Amino acid sequence: MSRTTSAPITRLTTATFDGSVPGLAELLAATVAGGSSLGFLAPFDHAAAAAWWQAQRPAVADGTLDIWVAEGPDGITGTISLAHPNKPNGRHRAEIVKLLVHPSARGQGLGQSLLTTAEHHAARTGFRLLLLDTETDSVADLLYRRAGWTQYGVVPGYAADPDGELRDCTFFYKEVG
Repeated sequence: MSRTTSAPITRLTTATFDGSVPGLAELLAATVAGGSSLGFLAPFDHAAAAAWWQAQRPAVADGTLDIWVAEGPDGITGTISLAHPNKPNGRHRAEIVKLLVHPSARGQGLGQSLLTTAEHHAARTGFRLLLLDTETDSVADLLYRRAGWTQYGVVPGYAADPDGELRDCTFFYKEVG
């Protein structure tokens, strides 16, 4: 499938979320099939991906999860989410989760654009500290380093890849706002 990464990045609302689930599910399934675990093990199909995204609906509705998508003529090419804290003493921080770029759209700057979108939104809405984790030495690891994120630790064997092989995970933070 041909995809474009020049599409605008838009924030999903409760009104637009359900209609985006099929495209988000396709993106998630394709990303996991490409070797990114993102918390899932193979086999991981479109139905499982759609169920996972549907389970996020309450957080979108109550405002504790912001989701952005880049969508072109052929569907969703990328997404990023910002998870808000659920503890009173952590209201100054948020977590970047599920930064996904369709395999056919990689290497064109979409990941950086999505990350910048979430960072700017976080700063505008009062978050001062962002956190995330990713597989050590992955393409995403390099993206975060280039974007000015600071590594604060590596945990060996932290998460399994889709095939079940344990991988190291690097934890990052970035001060914004």
